[in-house]
Formats: sequence, structure tokens, C-alpha cells
Amino acid sequence: MSPSFTVLLCHGSYHTPEPYQPFLASLEARGIPAICPQLPTSSPSKLNTGSPSHPSYDLPPPPGGYPQQADDVAVILTLLNQLIVEEGRNILFMGHSSGGLTATAAAIPELQREWREKEGKRGGVIGVFYECAFLVPVGESVHSFFQPKDGSPPVIPPYCKFHQNGMEGLMSTVEGAKYFFNGLDDEKAKYYESTLTASTILTTVLENDAYPALPCIYLVTENDLALPAAYQEGMVALQNQREEVDIGVLKCPSGHSPHLTWMDGLVEEVVKFGNGLLG
Repeated sequence: MSPSFTVLLCHGSYHTPEPYQPFLASLEARGIPAICPQLPTSSPSKLNTGSPSHPSYDLPPPPGGYPQQADDVAVILTLLNQLIVEEGRNILFMGHSSGGLTATAAAIPELQREWREKEGKRGGVIGVFYECAFLVPVGESVHSFFQPKDGSPPVIPPYCKFHQNGMEGLMSTVEGAKYFFNGLDDEKAKYYESTLTASTILTTVLENDAYPALPCIYLVTENDLALPAAYQEGMVALQNQREEVDIGVLKCPSGHSPHLTWMDGLVEEVVKFGNGLLG
């Protein structure tokens, strides 16, 4: 029997798909195909960081400049064309951390299942599962949304480190094991810290308003050191103030990587949400 839906996960800044592999494998074991492509904004091959084993974040930008989330969205849209248009699959988006904007931006109307059904076509995006993700309002970027609007000095998260080219260059992570992988034992946290890369300041503005158009649910991570739970709840509340938006909320006792530290629970919730959307 064909699976009812496929999970397409948009990973967060600084990440490769590596930390998501155990979670993807657990979904596959439940009969749910799951995909997490490497996105350009944290791909060493796109950032001009030199040797993969000894990257340098002080090198000049690549020709054409650093990738932005618009480039991430382009990768996801190409993949959606294959999965939906060519193969007729139902897609449940997941967005982790800054991947929340990527998922929202890529869930365009013409690829949504309801839209395609009206045109007599199979498959489409059925909903979005936000995993301690950035719920960025339409008209804002990840950067603009998190920065002061009064001209005050920019806010730099404690896990960020700028390099030779300053805010025009790359950021890497500081104490990644602590901020991104708390809840794992030290050895695993250090391993996954070693898989983190770099990121530019993310300035792609969100234009697609998927929040009222699709069923959405948000997982708040109560022990999150990178994106505190209160901030997550505030972002959901900001969207839910809109009459046409109703984002459901789940909570879990995890840090910023519930796909590792609350994996079984996350798998259950994703399967439950996806199956519920298909009735």
C-alpha cells in the first residue's frame, strides 16, 4: 500500500541533514517517507569555506555572493515539483528553527493539496508542522523580525560568532552542543556540534502567507536555550491574533533538537497530525 503522505523537512541555520537522520529513519520505519535536503544557506560547498575537514569562515564570499533563504526555497520548490507535480504525493512540511520561514515560503498556493484538488490533480502540500521554528510575519525576514526597529544596535544571539568579514560575512556557532543539542549526553552533543556549519544573516523577506491557508501546528520546546519557549509562544500568539489563523500548539520537555532528544514523541505527533489531515 502506498504511504499516505511524505514528510519534507526544512532544516535550520548552521545545520546539515546529519542531525535529522535518526528522526527520518524513525518515520521511515513507520512507513512515512521522509526527506531533508541540504539547503544552500548552510552548505559548505555554497559558502566558500575551503577544506571540508578544516573550514575557514574568513575567506571572501563566493562569486555571486552568499546564498540566501530564497535559494533554499528554490531548492525546495524544485523538489516539490518532482514529489507533487510528477509523482502526485501528499507532502507534510516540517520547518525546524529558521527552516520555518523556508517551509512557509515554499508552501505556495498552486502546490497546496486543496488548490490542486479543485483542478483535478493529485497530491499537494497538506499542512505545516513547525518544530521550535521561526514564525516570521509576511513582509519580514528572519533578520528583520528579530532585530530592534528603533535603530538600536543589532541583537546578536549568544550562540553566534562573526568572522573577518563581520556582518557582511559568515556567522558560525559558539557552544553549539549547549545551545542546539542540550538534553543529549556529552559525546552525542559534541558529535552533532561537529556537524554544524555557518550561515549568513538571513534577509529573504517572506511573501507567501501560508499560515491561514494550511493546517499548521507548532511544537514548543520548553527547555530550549537557542530560541526560548516564551519567544516561541509569542510568535504563535502573534499569528493567532489574526482571525483567519488557528495554529495549534504542542509542548515537549526538550531543547532545540527534539528530533534527537524527544524523537519518539515527535514521530508520534507528526504521524498523528499528518494522518489526521488526510482523514
